[in-house]
Amino acid sequence: MSQIALFDTHCHVDFHHFDEDRDAVFSRMLAAGVTSAVAVAVELEQVARLIALTEERERVWFSVGVHPNHEVEQEPAVDELIRLATHPRCVAIGETGMDLFHHRVDPAIQEARFRAHIRAATALAKPVIVHMRDADEVTLRVMEEENIAACGGVMHCFSSSWPVAKRALDMGLSISFSGNVTFNRNVELREVARMVPDDMLLVETDAPYLAPMPMRGKRNEPSFVRHVAECIAGVRGVSLATLAEQTTANAMRRFGIA
Repeated sequence: MSQIALFDTHCHVDFHHFDEDRDAVFSRMLAAGVTSAVAVAVELEQVARLIALTEERERVWFSVGVHPNHEVEQEPAVDELIRLATHPRCVAIGETGMDLFHHRVDPAIQEARFRAHIRAATALAKPVIVHMRDADEVTLRVMEEENIAACGGVMHCFSSSWPVAKRALDMGLSISFSGNVTFNRNVELREVARMVPDDMLLVETDAPYLAPMPMRGKRNEPSFVRHVAECIAGVRGVSLATLAEQTTANAMRRFGIA
């Protein structure tokens, strides 16, 4: 394979799905030219294992947060998020946001949780990783009301329209695309990927979920972000090397990585 350096900005490599072959997953990641990744939290109980995972591997970082649709006994407080996120390998807050697709958590609780994450991120000057599913208007409203532009962030696994992307971009958020951008039916989403400015574009896997074509149906893993990048490079009319260089530089800047 050609010498490229891709950055998987959103994966869950600490999940049990990788317990049997985690070292091999990281080896395949490097072999595919994926040199960096952020392991993203969905609950605070993950933090200890995320710290252990990232401390033993170079160029892997983590986030601190509670997924909007994750049921917890105690809601994450701003102070607790800040305390956990001060570790030097933590580069973001989230994933957080709004999920109204078969939601288990009451939308009002999701919204309060989302606001707490943005406030913690602003206090820490770290970006917010935003999950948005079937909840465009409320997600955008909360981001505007909480002035998310003060900390910035990432619209993770973006799957909405260009007008929604434009509103997020206007607030200073990067737009990140996952395996669903490669699905045959998602012509409009690929058009959004074509239109995002060069300096605001990111790629991710959301592994172990949403494996891209031609791996659809398999367990997703960070090495597969190469397929996402190849798809987006094609619709933008640039080489994979150019797309990799742009998106990796964008990720390093967004996450404050030297």
